[in-house]
Amino acid sequence: MKKESVYDCSIIELPKITNRAGNITTICNDIPYKIKRVFYLYDIPGGESRGAHAHKECHQFLIAAGGAFEIVLDDGRNKRTVRLDRPFYGLHIPPGIWAAEKGFSSGAVCLVLASHLYDEKDYLREYDEFLKFKFVDYEHVPDRPLF
Repeated sequence: MKKESVYDCSIIELPKITNRAGNITTICNDIPYKIKRVFYLYDIPGGESRGAHAHKECHQFLIAAGGAFEIVLDDGRNKRTVRLDRPFYGLHIPPGIWAAEKGFSSGAVCLVLASHLYDEKDYLREYDEFLKFKFVDYEHVPDRPLF
């Protein structure tokens, strides 16, 4: 497995059709995988976080369909924070990246387009398990980054 890094996570601008009556954004061939599952997060209380897990095989594409939030990305060595606040931008998160959403604005909606159907076995929910998964071919798991 390729050891994805936080720098492999990419912001993709989606096509926006502007109209004085309202804008439309389509999602066709703009993300690098076939969509097999769609879900969204909403009614998240201020100050709460979501996510805080990684996937072994599933790709995800996150869109702030309403409001704004941040995604903290972690590859076991590096961290990167990305803010989503426009419905025509999305963040592609490949498998093997620990991701946590935080800082939701009032009324924020996080739309998620996933490459796989739900499978609990694909989730890495404990950070230590994630590190072992990422660094299985290393003699030692690296020291955790200083945050």
